[in-house]
Amino acid sequence: MNTILHKSTNFVLNNKHQSNRTVMSTYRTSELNKVKRGSKRAVYDVEQINNILDAGFVGYVSYNYKGKAICLPMAYGRIENKIYLHGSLKNRMLLALLEAKEASMTIMHLDALILARSGFHHSVNYRSATLFTSVVKVENKETKEAALKCVVDHMIPDRWDALRPMNLKEFNSTLVLEMEIQTASAKIRDVGVVDEKSDLDFPVWAGMIPLKQVAKPPINDALLPKEIKTPKHILTYYKKNKV
Repeated sequence: MNTILHKSTNFVLNNKHQSNRTVMSTYRTSELNKVKRGSKRAVYDVEQINNILDAGFVGYVSYNYKGKAICLPMAYGRIENKIYLHGSLKNRMLLALLEAKEASMTIMHLDALILARSGFHHSVNYRSATLFTSVVKVENKETKEAALKCVVDHMIPDRWDALRPMNLKEFNSTLVLEMEIQTASAKIRDVGVVDEKSDLDFPVWAGMIPLKQVAKPPINDALLPKEIKTPKHILTYYKKNKV
């Protein structure tokens, strides 16, 4: 049976419990999440870390498979303090994370190349967040659908509601993991060249090359009927991110 799922899932499914718990504004530091090198760039503020997560598309997830350390890039979505991943029911990474019941994920944005007067002081500007989470399988139908919507809309806002609804076979063959953030930390570098005073008169160019991910004009699929126009949510995303 090719049953079509409803698309009316409440995106803030868990918000009904929000008023019953204390909202944490800063992650408590511990041996696990404390930034030791470059601690002046450390950030533990929840809102700032969430901003780093929301600005990204890909998280690098670390796991152990048969005694081997592996790190893979994964698309993700966020609802409050929970990260959602999805994949095949036989995905070895997701199954290994479920077995371990915990995970670590890092998101990083490269903002500029810092070119100093010496190789020693070359650097980059960046925003990087590392999460330490618990891991559970999403079993509840409504929560699972909200999580899948979250992942799609994290890529392009308002995309989910424009799509052909997921059928029951697709839904049942998709494994969704909920990674609740237990603690986290971030590092941010947003300054220019930091050279030795003795190097300031050295005759070599020094400075910064800003970097940014930009969107190019949308390209229609080759098999798209000519009467189908580019939807508003695609044009909105393009206009917002083209420069």
